[in-house]
Amino acid sequence: MWWCEYMSFMELVKTRQSVRKYLNKPVEAEKLEQCIEAARLAPSACNSQPWRVIIVNDPILKEKVARETYSSVVQFNKFVHTAPVILVLVMEKPNISASIGSKIKDIDYAHIDLGIAAEHICLQAAELGLGTCILGWFNEQPIKELLSIPSNKKIGLLISIGYPENTDIRKKNRRPLEQVYSYNKY
Repeated sequence: MWWCEYMSFMELVKTRQSVRKYLNKPVEAEKLEQCIEAARLAPSACNSQPWRVIIVNDPILKEKVARETYSSVVQFNKFVHTAPVILVLVMEKPNISASIGSKIKDIDYAHIDLGIAAEHICLQAAELGLGTCILGWFNEQPIKELLSIPSNKKIGLLISIGYPENTDIRKKNRRPLEQVYSYNKY
């Protein structure tokens, strides 16, 4: 069968981890586009697809964007300089159905949808032997200026992507399974 040559979904989930040190090796355009295709196919509320991805792989521009992922106080994203590529996920206006649903239910479906698309990117990258790290901390305005993002748009997330320096899979520190679900009541 066609799927036998790939790792199982659970193996893929166990393999995907946040990478904070990358090899100095460019990422092939075909692999980046496969990751974007995975995001394109992600589900979204009312098929709204409220995202656009900017692939930042120009080394000079990438360094400028990387500098905007930390500050003198918040240093934890300094590793982004080692990534050869940064994906910038820009929030797009959801369609009318998703917008109405968000207002009625008081749930921000566009941000949920963006998170789903981001994880599709990360899982596809892991399958291709790439490492990723989703970044929620960044200086939005300077990045918008660097990438000519219209002022009325919002950046939802950044994702560093590249070949990991270390391919060892770390043990995932998670709550025990029985603490994260229940049947029929809280």
